[in-house]
Parts: sequence; structure tokens; C-alpha cells
Amino acid sequence: MQNYISIISKFFFILFINQIFFYIPKVNSAENIKIIYSVFSRTIKVDSLKEFAINGKSTSKLRRILRATNTPDDKIQTILNKDFEIPITIASKLAYSEIGNVFLTRLSSIVHAPNARDNETGVLALRASVIQGINLGDGKINLLNFFESYPTNTVILNVNALSKVMNKVESISELLNFFTNSPLEKLKTN
Repeated sequence: MQNYISIISKFFFILFINQIFFYIPKVNSAENIKIIYSVFSRTIKVDSLKEFAINGKSTSKLRRILRATNTPDDKIQTILNKDFEIPITIASKLAYSEIGNVFLTRLSSIVHAPNARDNETGVLALRASVIQGINLGDGKINLLNFFESYPTNTVILNVNALSKVMNKVESISELLNFFTNSPLEKLKTN
């Protein structure tokens, strides 16, 4: 009987230690988007953004942010709901390619996790978000799927960094033209 109690106590002790040292909290998806502009920041719920994109209804907080953009609501809804169709295998190959790594590294200065201390963490989160977003959208991705798939509770959107990138829009459009032509065909065959 003493041996039986000893075995049970060791078993529960191992389970307890296992929970302490090997517990990995489950992260479902981003619930908040923290928009940073200069020294100001606002946090909006991904659910309220989704409600706006689908039904056009917005909370007062979201309404104030939308008014600050000086963009009509229907145009913002179109941007949020715009689907990009790309097979998950091609997206994965592109995300892990050298040019994809450069693109994601630059994007990680715009969209990143609150506690990301280096570019690599941001790149990993972006890869996961893109691939999971495509999976969530059944082969298509839009901004909502992207944010819903981001692997932290809060995602930071740095408007200052976004403005710098938008000033170089011609080089980005050239990059997009490069990707939409022959290299995607090459990736499909590999």
C-alpha cells in the first residue's frame, strides 16, 4: 500500500512539474490593433473592425479613427474586404524565399508584436499570419484574415513607418509587378 501511494504521489509531482516548466500558453489570434502615430496611439478591437468591414457598423472609437483618415467608409470597407487569391504552397515558398524575407523584414517595422525586440520575431509572426490567414480564407487572404491570424493578442500598426513606405510606392508597385509575372510561375513548378 505504501508503494502504491508513493507511485501516485510521484506521478502527480511529475504532472505538476511538467505544467510549470513546459506550459506553453495557447495564442489564438489578435484581438486588438494598436495604431501608433508619432506619440499618439489608439487601440481598436479586431471584432469591431470586422463588424465595420462586413456591415458598415462602427463603434464611436473606430468612427473617430476612420474620420481621421479622410477616406470614405465604402473605400475603407473595400480595402478591408479585398481578397488576394494565392495558393498556400506558393505563399509559403515566397515567405521563405530570400526576397520574401527582405519584404517581411521591412514589413515588420510597420506591423509587429508589442514585445518584438528584433526583426526575426516580427518576420516569424508575419509568416505565420499570412499562411494562417490564407488557410482561414480558403486560399484567399484579406486584411481581416491577416489580423485575425496574427499570433499575438495585440498587433502594432506603426503609421509613421507605413507613411515612409507609402512615399516609395513606385518601387513597391515595381516589386509587385515582378512577383505577379514570371517568378510566381517558377514557384508553381518547383
